[in-house]
Amino acid sequence: MGLTIAGLALLLVLFYLFSSIKIVRQGYQYTIEHFGRYTTTAAPGFNFYPAFFYRVGRRVNMMEQVIDIPGQEIITKDNAIVSTDGVVFFQVLDAAKAAYEVSDLYVALLQLATTNLRTVMGAMDLDETLSKRDEINARLLSVVDHATVPWGVKITRVEIKDIRPPADIVTAMGRQMKAEREKRANILEAEGTRASEILRAEGQKQARILEAEGRRESAFRDSEARERAAEAEAKATRVVSEAIESGGVQAINYFVAQKYVEAVGKFATSPNAKTILFPVEATQLIGTLGGIGALAKEALGDTPKGDAAPAAASRAEPRRGPFELPQG
Repeated sequence: MGLTIAGLALLLVLFYLFSSIKIVRQGYQYTIEHFGRYTTTAAPGFNFYPAFFYRVGRRVNMMEQVIDIPGQEIITKDNAIVSTDGVVFFQVLDAAKAAYEVSDLYVALLQLATTNLRTVMGAMDLDETLSKRDEINARLLSVVDHATVPWGVKITRVEIKDIRPPADIVTAMGRQMKAEREKRANILEAEGTRASEILRAEGQKQARILEAEGRRESAFRDSEARERAAEAEAKATRVVSEAIESGGVQAINYFVAQKYVEAVGKFATSPNAKTILFPVEATQLIGTLGGIGALAKEALGDTPKGDAAPAAASRAEPRRGPFELPQG
C-alpha cells in the first residue's frame, strides 16, 4: 500500500514537472500569464514555468506573414468604378502588444488595409490609379504601418495585384491609345519629311554655289586664255611690222602665201562643193609658192637677197591650169 502511494506521488510529481516545461518552436513566441495576467514572453527553446501558477496565453507567429486583400469595387475621383485587390506583408515585432492590444490581429489588419485602399484610390482619377501603382502602394504602406504601431506590428510591403476598369472604359482607352499612336506617327512622319526637304534644299544650294564657282573659274580662265592669245597676236603683229619696216618683203609674201593655201584647203575640204572655182588665176598660187621657195633659199644662203624677186617672177609666168578662169 505504501509503495502504491509513493508511486502515485512520483507520477504526480513527474506530471507536474512535464506540465511546467514549455518548449517554444523557432519563429514563435509565447506569452506567459500568471493567474490571467501577462507577466513575460517565452523565447524559442526550453522554458520552465510552474504549472497551475503560470500558463501560456497566446502563441504568436513572429515570422513575416501575408494577408490577401479580397477583390472589391472602388469609385474613383472621376466617378469611374474599378475592381482591385492586393496583398499586405507584415511581421510581428512585439508579441505582447500583438496578443493584448488588438482582439483579432488578422481581421484588424485586413479591415485596415481595405478601408485605406478605398480611401487612397478614391482620391485619385482613373488614369492615376492605372499609372501610379507605386504611389498607391507607398501611400498605403505609410498609412497602414503608422496605424499598426500600437499593435507591435511592422507593415513591410503593400502591393496592388490587379486593377480592372469596366469593359467600356477599356475599349475607350484602347481607341485613345490608338489615336495617340497615330498622332505620334504622323508627327514623326512630318518631321522626317521636313528634315528631308531641308537636306534636299541644302544640297541644291551647295550644288548651285559650286556651279557658280565653277562658272566663275571657267570665265576667269577663258578671259586669261583670250588675254594670252591677244598678247601672242600682238607680239606676232609687232614682229611682222618690224620685219616689214626693215625691208623684208619676203616675210609679207610668206604670210600671204600661208593664208592663201589655208583658204584653198578649206574650199577643197568643203562637203557641199562639187566644182571648185578659183576667183584668181592658178598661176598666182604657183608664183606665191615660188616666192616661198626663194625665201627658203635666201634663208639658206643659196641666192642673193636682190635676186629673189626676179627668180620668183621668172617662175611665175602666166600659165593656164586646169582650174583657170577664162579672160575677159
